[in-house]
Amino acid sequence: MNNMPAILVLAPLLGAFFAGLAAWIQKQLSYYIALAAMAVSCFAAVSVLTDVITSGTMQYRMAGWAPPMGIELRIYLLNAMVLVLISAIAFVNLVASVKNVEQEISDRAPSFYVMYLLFVVGLLGVTATGDLFNLYVLIEITSLTSYTLIALGDKDRGHLAALNYVFIGVIGASFYLLGVGYLYITTGSLNMADVAVILKGIQGSSAVLTAFILCILGVWIKMALFPLHVWLPNAYTFAPVGFARVVAPLMTKVMVYVMVRLMVTVFGLEYIFETLHLADAVVWLAVTAILAGAFTALFQTDLKKMLAYIIVCEIGYMVGGAWLGNSLGMTGAILHILNDGLMTFALFLAVGNIIYMRKQVAFSNLSGLFAAMPWTMAGFVLAGLSIIGVPPTCGFFSKWYLVLGAFEAGAYHFAAALVISSLVCAVLFFKVFEICFFGSAPGAPGHHVPGNPQPSHDIHSAGHAWAKADSGAGAHSPAEVMAEAPVSMLAALGLVSVAIIAAGVYAGTIVNTIILPFLQ
Repeated sequence: MNNMPAILVLAPLLGAFFAGLAAWIQKQLSYYIALAAMAVSCFAAVSVLTDVITSGTMQYRMAGWAPPMGIELRIYLLNAMVLVLISAIAFVNLVASVKNVEQEISDRAPSFYVMYLLFVVGLLGVTATGDLFNLYVLIEITSLTSYTLIALGDKDRGHLAALNYVFIGVIGASFYLLGVGYLYITTGSLNMADVAVILKGIQGSSAVLTAFILCILGVWIKMALFPLHVWLPNAYTFAPVGFARVVAPLMTKVMVYVMVRLMVTVFGLEYIFETLHLADAVVWLAVTAILAGAFTALFQTDLKKMLAYIIVCEIGYMVGGAWLGNSLGMTGAILHILNDGLMTFALFLAVGNIIYMRKQVAFSNLSGLFAAMPWTMAGFVLAGLSIIGVPPTCGFFSKWYLVLGAFEAGAYHFAAALVISSLVCAVLFFKVFEICFFGSAPGAPGHHVPGNPQPSHDIHSAGHAWAKADSGAGAHSPAEVMAEAPVSMLAALGLVSVAIIAAGVYAGTIVNTIILPFLQ
């Protein structure tokens, strides 16, 4: 039996156990064990994806117990791709964030790495499991570790953000669990494949309708679909950088995957679109989410908070695409799970680099970044252009499928929301680019660091500073004021930037190899 499906989940689980033990010997060992565990998990995920592409769906019976009584890991094309996304982002983030962890929570670093690995275990398990109740358990593992890690963040606001997340998260989990209870009462099974077969004969049942509504509401709360998003902005803004970088690109996208899986492989698209007739209402809800997220982001003065509201907007893209009721829309939604994961990860990698050097990312503290951190800003610009939807970045292609799906479904309001949000995102990012380009960098004349006395000289603009440098009058040169992030952070951002371009260039291959075969 191929044990890779189990290894990709068990590696970080065992890593968490040994990382906790290693902290009693030497704190730094916890990081190396976590890194090794994620490397093994990432290798296993790639191996599983390769096997699924060549040989078809993989079914792994935990402890040898056959479904529907036993718990099964069922891996097919869609979740194999998501497993690679999760493990790769978690691994690269560990490399990039070790210095952020040392800077922010050095005294609690081993605890961070243990919780981090358990968080990843939850995400991988949610993606791989074929059991509805096991899915609930793994969602709760992910949520509990999220609460802990967010509370490790901002000393003033992190605890309150985590508490709000606890309240909303419990409500979401309760809805989903109630829905699973209705399904179990109705079908007598918890195995997804088994439930799907039984449901085909009883789709007119009110219990099935109740189960579907409860499960979907629970998942929407967990993914922060507007107006159920109130926990997300503060949670992502005040979390430690090392966790914000992984929770922002993964948590909501994994929950979108759960929604798609419930729709396609459990309840069935025929039941959803031909029996329930809820698609139009959900697409309108997605339009509201897109516009609310985009326009709320306009009023933010902190870069992390702005990006958090952009995530709310992106969730609307994926939910709306999945509920358009056609192959193009669902293709765009699934492709955007991958693309948005990469784009959001790159943005938060860049934000983490800035925080490491500047300690904060309020707009008032971003001036001169293009001169001080050119490589970081190059990655940030690329990711921003991808969010806007500029080809050949990956963001363009998933939006293209979504727009085509909207026109095919006659959902012109959804297409309009996509275009308007892209224009708003262009305004948002170019405003940030302007702030980062104009003004002086740290150490240059005219720059005032918060908490330090105002310099006594009277040169207050970057333009005057560089003009004086050109004239040889003794001002700081660009080389002297450059203060880039460490190489490990830049290498991670560079790798993800390449992935953004590659995912765009090979979008057709991804669609034809993974997404369309899954939907057929």
